Amino acid sequence: MNSVHGDDLLITGGLCADDARFEKTICGYNCNPKSGEIVAIGFYGESFEATFSIHGGWIPFGPERIVTKSKGNILYELDDMPALDLYKKYLGEKSKELPGAALLYPLNVKIENQNQSIVRSILNIEEDDNAMVLAGDIPENSKVQLMMTNVDQIANAAERAARQADDVRENTSQLALLVSCIGRKLVLDQRVEEEIEEVRNVLGQDVVISGFYSYGEIAPFHEEMKCQLHNQTMTITLLSE
Repeated sequence: MNSVHGDDLLITGGLCADDARFEKTICGYNCNPKSGEIVAIGFYGESFEATFSIHGGWIPFGPERIVTKSKGNILYELDDMPALDLYKKYLGEKSKELPGAALLYPLNVKIENQNQSIVRSILNIEEDDNAMVLAGDIPENSKVQLMMTNVDQIANAAERAARQADDVRENTSQLALLVSCIGRKLVLDQRVEEEIEEVRNVLGQDVVISGFYSYGEIAPFHEEMKCQLHNQTMTITLLSE
């Protein structure tokens, strides 16, 4: 999408999910949904306004490690040591709950020669290769740290995303599209409605709110236009005409 439109078009959205079953995702537009589909809807007009914001609420902890071996979205080695072994060491008893527990401990990734860091969820583990399958590419020489969060930090991040997207608007928003990572839902558990309530408190009762839980969120970094694939964020797009 970036290669076709350059940096002059705002692109936001998310990847389909199946409620953390990791079996099959489907989507469709004016047809029966099926696998392998992409739906894109374009908006334009002289009075049309769109703003966005993303926030995660995840906090890095532990030492930074260097990615010394990877291929695409598969991470093999950190500091020349098997990545999965290191990950299990930091998780301790929680490692027995892998791969499910990995959604609660994503990686903060700083890619070489890029100013912004990005969060990457761990989707699966490969015991035979001591490797981890991530929700996006992880280039060699990147720096990574484990991340963690709690319910309050997740909810507060949703509030910050709503406020930041709202503060830069010229007109009152009419529609709010919320894309929240499935990993956030797992953290919130019984309190899953709290991040929606935080958004509602910022935007008011008149704004229509819609959205879904995703396996990845699509939006630019703040103050940029080139879209990126994010994990573990609340991505909010506000629309009006």
